[in-house]
Amino acid sequence: MSLVTDSPVHSSSSDDFASYLDTQLASGSSGSSANDETDDESDHESERIKRGKVENLEILEEPEGSTSGEYSEQIVETTIKQDSCSHPGSFGGLCMRCGKRLEEESGVTFGYIHKGLRLADDEIARLRNTDLKNLLRYKKLYLILDLDHTLLNSTSLAHISPEEEHLRGKVDSWQDVSKGSLFVLEHMHTMTKLRPFVRTFLNEASDMFEMYIYTMGDRSYAREMAKLLDPKREYFHERVISRDDGTQRHQKGLDVVLGQENCVLILDDTEQAWTKHKDNLILMERYHYFASSCQQFGFSCKSLSEMETDESESDGALAIVMGVLKRIHTVFFHELEDEFAGRDVRQVLKMLRKEVLEGCKIVFSRVFPTNFPACHHQLWKMAEQLGATCTVDLDDSVTHVVATDAGTEKSRWSVKEKKLLVHPRWIEASYYFWKRQPEESFVVEKKASSS
Repeated sequence: MSLVTDSPVHSSSSDDFASYLDTQLASGSSGSSANDETDDESDHESERIKRGKVENLEILEEPEGSTSGEYSEQIVETTIKQDSCSHPGSFGGLCMRCGKRLEEESGVTFGYIHKGLRLADDEIARLRNTDLKNLLRYKKLYLILDLDHTLLNSTSLAHISPEEEHLRGKVDSWQDVSKGSLFVLEHMHTMTKLRPFVRTFLNEASDMFEMYIYTMGDRSYAREMAKLLDPKREYFHERVISRDDGTQRHQKGLDVVLGQENCVLILDDTEQAWTKHKDNLILMERYHYFASSCQQFGFSCKSLSEMETDESESDGALAIVMGVLKRIHTVFFHELEDEFAGRDVRQVLKMLRKEVLEGCKIVFSRVFPTNFPACHHQLWKMAEQLGATCTVDLDDSVTHVVATDAGTEKSRWSVKEKKLLVHPRWIEASYYFWKRQPEESFVVEKKASSS
């Protein structure tokens, strides 16, 4: 019997796996599940008993009335089964196919699918290949979604500023979560604001992607946020990954995602969290609704909530990135000539991003710290990712000078030679809006200290 049956249509391997395990482990259960956060000794004992029943394998005890010979034959049969087993997965050190205790466990833990579950590398590869075939058949890719500052913004109730007190009278009811956007979670002492357009975003994205939540928050927080975003469990099911599930401290990785890397896109506001998967990443503009969020990132300006405003529903960050995702999906499935096996969503992402500032040649003027290699600065890299050519030399082919002071030598040169002089925010805005922004909106002022 296979460890996991092939994933059904409209369901990922993790969903199928969770369903399978729930069925196999239900017998003899005391009611604990993958989502339980507290266990006592009886829970551990119940889990131990359940593990022994996976694949209908029972712990062998000599039955009354049987002969020693019959019992010995059962032991020999079980031993042969254990010796020939490939041990595709385990619970607490016990192979979930043959029941043998494994001295050395390899592979990756998938606690978000089922508590105590660990899969071997070969089984992970098998599940990914099977799931990918099913998804591609229905023209779907994978989308990994960060929570905080990407889909929502949360703050401690104790950190609500005096100018945000008006929010306490505007929270939405838990009786119909799907119609609300501002919630108080009393048991977590937290207030959460969903980003504008998020419900439409998830609904539209679900037609094109198998979606995961992946947050640096703990498991209980991740699941509570999933309830707000997906109250009917239509989009994520068991695919809610927290920092408790990661394999590296302070890092996110696709090793705990049952999806092939060449078909995975990531939406996150923190590039440093994905050091091994930057080519899969679409960097999101941070959503700072609460004052505590602004303070966390060193901004002294008022928050959206303090100004009693919010991002636009129709052309805010999520609405913009939805257009990008639709374009990537269309190119991947309808405009590439390679066989599916040779297609890579990372190359599509790179190609579309390079179209934004294609044809621009940029010189920076006093934007980077002294003695800091310009080519290593985030703005330089960002401009190149958008298709621009960056240089340190002034010549007639330069189209833009990027500066914070109109009084620098290069800035004055740009005015004299009728080149475009823009503030560094022009590059950042073009990056987040996925479109070359009008230069006249990013005028550079002359500083008083400039000569």
